[in-house]
Amino acid sequence: MQLTHEENQFERKTFPITLVCDHIYFQQNIGSLFRISEAFGVENIIFLGKDIPLTPRKINKTSRSTHLHVAHTIIEETADLADYLLQNNFEVIALEITSNSKPLKEVVLPDNQKIALLIGSEINGISEELLKISDQIVHINMFGKNSSMNVVQAASIALYEITSF
Repeated sequence: MQLTHEENQFERKTFPITLVCDHIYFQQNIGSLFRISEAFGVENIIFLGKDIPLTPRKINKTSRSTHLHVAHTIIEETADLADYLLQNNFEVIALEITSNSKPLKEVVLPDNQKIALLIGSEINGISEELLKISDQIVHINMFGKNSSMNVVQAASIALYEITSF
């Protein structure tokens, strides 16, 4: 028998993970990122960029009201975000395919350290400036002809892996 939301027996848990969204502007993706962040116990979401469309009416279709429960903030400038991550001693993990990225399954999670999971824009991915401050750059192994996937799908896979350790 299928369980209702109230009947499920999942343990409520929050992880010291901040999801950092580098210039993500599509409202359906923003709403879905709230929903997946809430599902995986993400502590905070940082949206990097100017004029991030956080209009509740528009993102609520995909967020299913989770935007009301996940802490989030906007940082407009990349340099300010980089300073924030470095000053607060985050382990910065970028989810991006690069010449030196390693498979997601090989990510190393340090004990007792906050994690910033960087995900990139729908068009350009993660900026060079943020890749330079990343402690680890990981990718999702894919086996088809396409070398990328939707940012929400990628974030979901990464959060699943990171919270499973």
